[in-house]
Amino acid sequence: MKNEQIYLDHAATTPLRAEVLDSMMPFLTNDFGNPSSLYQQGQVARKAVDESRELIGKVLGARVGEIVVTSGGTESDNAAIKGAALAMKSYGNHIITSQIEHEAVLNSCEQLKEFGFETTFLPVDSDGLINPDDVVKEINSNTILVSLMMANNEIGTIQPIKDIAQKIKVESQNLGHPVLFHTDAVQCVGSLEVNFKDLEVDLLSLSAHKFQGPRGVGALLIKRNTPFFPLLTGGGQERDRRSGTENVAGIVGMAKALQLSSLEKEVVNQELIFLRDMIIDGVLNSIEGSFLNGHPTQRLPNNVNFSFDSVEGEPILLGLDFAGISASSGSACSASVNEPSHVLIAIGRSKELAQSALRITLGPSNTKSEVQYFLETLPQLIKKLKSMPSLQKS
Repeated sequence: MKNEQIYLDHAATTPLRAEVLDSMMPFLTNDFGNPSSLYQQGQVARKAVDESRELIGKVLGARVGEIVVTSGGTESDNAAIKGAALAMKSYGNHIITSQIEHEAVLNSCEQLKEFGFETTFLPVDSDGLINPDDVVKEINSNTILVSLMMANNEIGTIQPIKDIAQKIKVESQNLGHPVLFHTDAVQCVGSLEVNFKDLEVDLLSLSAHKFQGPRGVGALLIKRNTPFFPLLTGGGQERDRRSGTENVAGIVGMAKALQLSSLEKEVVNQELIFLRDMIIDGVLNSIEGSFLNGHPTQRLPNNVNFSFDSVEGEPILLGLDFAGISASSGSACSASVNEPSHVLIAIGRSKELAQSALRITLGPSNTKSEVQYFLETLPQLIKKLKSMPSLQKS
């Protein structure tokens, strides 16, 4: 067993950067004021929140008033789906999403059935790509919302979001009422170039802990004048769209992490792509019966996902953990559910291959030597598991 664990699960969460923690510390200690208070301590906090909001807007191409701070990606997705649908119900009750969305989106759509909404779940191709024309075909006179993720959290496939947004806009004009477009960009912000204005979407979700920021804070970007029904009411914070005392330290940390990732991502991504492709080539060339899940090139810089013949996924993860490598089988948000990945089933993998999935997601601190160690360890582990009848698939 390796003395120091190699962390290869950055899609689940990322380590908090030291600079981010330093930026947060004053607001966890001395500068603890409530931003809504008029006295000096409150105004210090208010200034920090306002400056952080301006920084977030600058990096993401959003107006300050379009930024709604949330507790993270799950809340942002829930607020986007439910808040948009409830605000638009006078125009219709039809929602369009895909079969490979995050559970926060899928379950929000399922929950809205209880309130009379209907959802179309679009198929994807074998690489996990959505055909923009399929989106257009499903839009009808009752359609009010489309929600499609910018890049998949399990297989890393990147969708043509701007192209889809432009097609939705044309259909919306033909219908004579708005069809709102939400994208879950949780895996993209801090990694890809994300500009809210240029994407032409109406709502966009993000989460700080995916780009070395703090957990428990994220944002939902809402384009100006977009209908929205707030799910949390109270003191009127976030311009009445999400009430609750602001998480000052979290907001400051999110802004700092976003700023740093924006400055560094071009150089970081070059290295991540090199390591990612090194893993893809190494696994496919050394392990018979291995399959890459997701698009071979149109994928996140740090994401690889494999399935393997004749072996279960859980023993792979346990074996890697024993060897000092932290990895996952897919979404950390549903890791405790003993069911094959809905994403892998949607791209056409059998239940057996879906249950053998291994997701590797790299981060800025990962090195070539760590990847080489992984590529030495995994083939030996798979070979050993395949030789153990009790661990083979039936």
